[in-house]
Order: sequence, then structure tokens, then C-alpha cells
Amino acid sequence: MANQRRDANFYAIIPAGGAGSRLWPLSRADSPKFLHDLTGSGHSLLAETWNRLEPIAGNNIVVVCGNAHATAVARELPGLAPDNVVLEPSPKDSTAAIALAAAILVRRNPDAIVGSFAADHVIDDERRFVSAVNEAIATAEAGFIVTIGIRPTSASTAFGYIESGDGLDVASAPHAHRVVRFVEKPDAATAAEYVEGDTHLWNAGMFIAKASVLLDELRANRPDVAEPIEAIADAWDSPSRQSVLDALWATIPKVAIDYSIAEPAAEHGRLAVIPGDFRWDDVGDFAALARLHTSGRANVLATLGENTRVLNEGSSGVVVSQTKRLISLIGVKDIVVVDTPDALLVTTAAHAQRVKNIVEQIRQSGDDTVL
Repeated sequence: MANQRRDANFYAIIPAGGAGSRLWPLSRADSPKFLHDLTGSGHSLLAETWNRLEPIAGNNIVVVCGNAHATAVARELPGLAPDNVVLEPSPKDSTAAIALAAAILVRRNPDAIVGSFAADHVIDDERRFVSAVNEAIATAEAGFIVTIGIRPTSASTAFGYIESGDGLDVASAPHAHRVVRFVEKPDAATAAEYVEGDTHLWNAGMFIAKASVLLDELRANRPDVAEPIEAIADAWDSPSRQSVLDALWATIPKVAIDYSIAEPAAEHGRLAVIPGDFRWDDVGDFAALARLHTSGRANVLATLGENTRVLNEGSSGVVVSQTKRLISLIGVKDIVVVDTPDALLVTTAAHAQRVKNIVEQIRQSGDDTVL
């Protein structure tokens, strides 16, 4: 794809954290979801994220990850500049990750515009994605904090929703609208109403803003997060980085950016949304993975893995295998089988969200070797 950069001051931030517990035992603490190829492209989700952002941001891409994943991230992203790796001593949720990267960048470039894009989402139609991001950058230039919402294709209860309001008169952003509010994951009936209307979009967790505007909003809403972040950023490109990190990181509260910045900005009329007319999925569980590989078709069995050996008689769902074991399925519908060398998961698409409960049982049992 040809270079489509709108603004040389634009920086893409990729928060690469989380263990993806609903995708256990495929996703583990030392090998989280973003390091796996879940699309069959031959590239990890992280590498795919980089590939669609590079035409927009060039070398201005920052990755925020934990120390444990630094080597794997560097291996996946050979074009990532060492100065653009932000290592978190421990997970602190999305506000700390995104705000620290933004605070570092605004000290390097006071005119920086930042966009945060998850490391583990799947997006088709990169042309439309680029178009939406460029509209978001234009809207950010006008002083708004901007999110990209996805036009829903089904009455999903697995995603939060964004209610859009009046259109905004922003040059180069004809689809920009003001955000009325965020809606938590709805029940099925409410989700069906949202899909039938034209004002609700899926919340994909993408945020674009001038770094200075983003940090101003954080200071106003959560000074307890902003103050240590600012102090760490002041020291980041200096010899005192580690000592300041050691002193302050543990004091930062865990809070998602939706609550610390996005929802308050919406209440104050400072949040805008650009509709994204492209296929998007956060592949949050194995039901989503099956849907991705079967395109929603019934009576289809998808298989993933280099050495997958499956015999199928009238079954549907998804099989993910990291072993050479022969797996035989007979007459089971919407099955999920995940076979790894040290753990086997068998469930159905309808119960895929409950995998996180199994992970919690394992954690409580103390058997961390399989997590």
C-alpha cells in the first residue's frame, strides 16, 4: 500500500499487553495473543498491526509492552526503533500505557498527534482503515479527542457501543460526529435495537488526539495518574529513567482509558467519532476465532496450526493444534478444541467466554506453569 501519511507529526502507539485469558491455552503469560498468527496470514497480530500503521505513521510507531515480551516484540518488529519501545515494569491498564507514551512523545515533539491502536485486533480493508484514521487525525487537529467506531454487523453483546450525535464541521473529516455517550456491553435486545438504528457503533478502543490535549484531559480527570506519568516522562530520555520508574510506577492506579479520558471527554463535548466501514474484530474468545475463519457459515470446521491433524464427520467449529496428535470429531456442533503440549481445552462457541473462569481456577490452584 502506498504511503498515505497525512501529518508528519502523527505517531502511532501500540499498547501490547494483556494475556488474552479467554484464548487460553493458546495465549499464555509468556506468549500472549498479540504474538500469535490467528488469521492464517503467516504474521502475528502485532506484525499485522505494524504493517497497517506504517503507511500512515512511517517510523513514528511506539510500542508499549512488558519487560517479559521485549525480546519477542523486537523479533516481530525489526523496523521498530529502540527509542520507540516503552517497557512497563508491570501492567497498569491502558491509561498508563497510552499516557506515558503520549507524554514521552510530546516532550520530543510538542506538536505530536498520537493514535492508540491495540496490538491484537483484526482489521480487513486497510484502505478504509487508513481513510478513517486520516479523518481522525484531521479532527484531532481541530482540538478533539477522537475515537474510531465500527459500524456493527451483528447484534453483538460482546462489545461496548458508542452513541454518536450531531455531525461536526471539520475540514477533511466529513464523517466526524460528536460522541453522546459510551454504552457498556448491552443485552441482546438492546444490541438488536442498536444495529437497526444508525447512531450506535462498536467501541474498538482506538483513540487519536493531540498528545497535549490527551494529557490535559487526563490531568483534569485523574491527576493521581497524570502526576506520576508526567514525572516519569520528564526523566525518560535521561540517565534517571530507571530510578524514577522504580520510585513512581507502583503508585500509578490501574484504570482503562475509556474511564479516565474518553467518557469524561464525551460528557464535556470534547470527544468525536469517525465511523469505520471496515471489518474489525478483537478476537476476544474462541467463538470470535471460529467466526473469523468460517465467515459465520454454519456446518464448517476451521482448523489452525502447522501440524493440525483432524478427522471430521459432520462437525463444525474450530480446532487449534500445536501438537501432532490426531483429533477426531464426530457429529459435534460449534465445538472448540485447543490442543497444546501441556493443556487441552474442549468447549463450545456458546461457552467460549467462560474460558476465563477456568484460567481463574487454575490461578487459584497455584498451578501457574500452564498459564
